[in-house]
Amino acid sequence: MAQLNVAANTLQLKYSCNRSLPWGLWGIIPEVMRNSLSKISAVILVVSVLWLTPTSTAGQSRDDRGDEEPFGPVVRAYLGYLKNEQEVVDDRVSRREVSQAYYRRNSNRIRALRQMALRIARESRNDYLPELEAVSRDEMGLLFERPPRPEALREGEVLRRTFRFLGVVRSGESFYIFARLDPYEQSELNERASPEPALREIKSGNTELIRAKRVTSP
Repeated sequence: MAQLNVAANTLQLKYSCNRSLPWGLWGIIPEVMRNSLSKISAVILVVSVLWLTPTSTAGQSRDDRGDEEPFGPVVRAYLGYLKNEQEVVDDRVSRREVSQAYYRRNSNRIRALRQMALRIARESRNDYLPELEAVSRDEMGLLFERPPRPEALREGEVLRRTFRFLGVVRSGESFYIFARLDPYEQSELNERASPEPALREIKSGNTELIRAKRVTSP
């Protein structure tokens, strides 16, 4: 009796399933699903990649703007200038106008200047940047007639009353970063280095008063 009930239930289940599906489809559904599983997985993978790619690009764009957003127009303009310089270098190397060594050094130089510019802007919190120069060890002669020894340089040191040494940035190789003093800073340094006021008066020709005192003295 129990066996008859199980058989009846099985027939009823198959009948109910066949009523909702086309004739003969019930027996081949497992095989179709197995054949389609890899295709469905591939479609899901493609959709996921397409969905994630714009998000990643947008996140990268936000990261690129993140260094510029907190700063004023002067700092942002300088960062934009460095970005344009990098695009020029990229274009020249793509046209094989420059060597790979030239490309690597100048790309590293641009990155070093950017790092120093961001450091100055963040520490000073001012919308101002000095004129920056980045040179490698063998390029010191481009700035100085008598190149200083890199090992002897100290941060904040002023050289030739023209450049202030800011520090070393490691970007592929070591770059020594200098800030060119503006005319007001150079003038102030020249005044400090000039003789005392009394000596300046003597050198300027104001010696008549001194000679007159000597003549009238007993």
